[in-house]
Amino acid sequence: MTISRRTFSAGLAGAGAALAGGGARAQLAMPKSPVTVTIVDVAGNLALTQKAIENYRKAKPNAVARFVFTKAPAPELPAKLKAQQAAGRVDIDMVLTGTDALSAGIDQKLWVDLKAHAAQLPNPSDVYLPAALKMQALAQDQGLCVTYYPSGPILEYMPARVKTAPATAAELLDWTKQNKGKFMYARPANSGPGRTWLMGLPYILGDKDPKDPDKGWDKTWAYLKALGENVEYYPGGTAQTMKELGEGTRDMIVSTTGWDINPRVLGVVPKEAEVAALKGFHWVGDAQYMCVPRGVPDEKLAVLLDLMSFMLQPAQQAYTFDEGYFYPGPAVKNITLDMAPPESQAAIKEFGRPQYERWIADNPVEVPLDADKMVMAFRGWDEQVGSGKGK
Repeated sequence: MTISRRTFSAGLAGAGAALAGGGARAQLAMPKSPVTVTIVDVAGNLALTQKAIENYRKAKPNAVARFVFTKAPAPELPAKLKAQQAAGRVDIDMVLTGTDALSAGIDQKLWVDLKAHAAQLPNPSDVYLPAALKMQALAQDQGLCVTYYPSGPILEYMPARVKTAPATAAELLDWTKQNKGKFMYARPANSGPGRTWLMGLPYILGDKDPKDPDKGWDKTWAYLKALGENVEYYPGGTAQTMKELGEGTRDMIVSTTGWDINPRVLGVVPKEAEVAALKGFHWVGDAQYMCVPRGVPDEKLAVLLDLMSFMLQPAQQAYTFDEGYFYPGPAVKNITLDMAPPESQAAIKEFGRPQYERWIADNPVEVPLDADKMVMAFRGWDEQVGSGKGK
């Protein structure tokens, strides 16, 4: 199972006012007969939300006859939607997306502006966790955050082979010098843990401007180059790092909460693997969203708005704990593990980490870089760090 983490471009202003502003339309009427709703997932989000979505159909059989679920690569979706909208025949009713397709859709004006329908949706400042509210603000009213997690970066290691985990960035560098080839992380452009590592290091190292990889990351680039002297190669995705940690080829890798828990649930990584956080670390948050393409008829839009509200209800948010895939998962306030389905509770109680609650409470959560800065950071890493060491 892979875990997609996304980056996006949007502003942070107006978090509490999102969706709550003026210009709301009159409430849309629900359809007279149940409709078929087509949902496209480009972020792996159905692993967290499909049960809750199906619960809506059971709760409102007069609104939805059935849901049709499909999956697609995020980069392909915007062009497909744009073509459908140009032809006046939109056959996708909702998109479950990470921040990449969200931002592409904002840029190309593909999404319904939810501010116009604020009366039919919860007020974000009333329901969201503070960090999820920041992620919601970045959606610019073009989507509604449905799942959230603080992500990483954290270190994951095998305690039988790493007797004492590094506590600082300097200690990690020293450890890699003494254990060449035993540390690994994946190329940031295609890895959630790699991406959070890249964005999180400027905070750990106290760099000049963590939001500016061009002019504010002198310490970060120098550190990554020095670290790279002790890295054998950088795989193209996170799954390979988990496989090599599990097989014993590597002793320590970069991880996130979800990548730590879920591969151990699945048996890819041994249960006894441990995690560590470096001194001064900040979480780099991540979220997934519900978006509605422009061109969806009003009767379906009424159902979709009602579904969005339903998905933010506590009973439905509790499903997003899943098996640690996006841990914790819930985006709204006051959702605890004892509200989750028994199988989720069992998996997380067995494979979860008591220290995560403390780390989440004690360390700041940062929003990802804007898209233009992210592209700059990826290019800088590819050219200065990863060049010649990819597989």
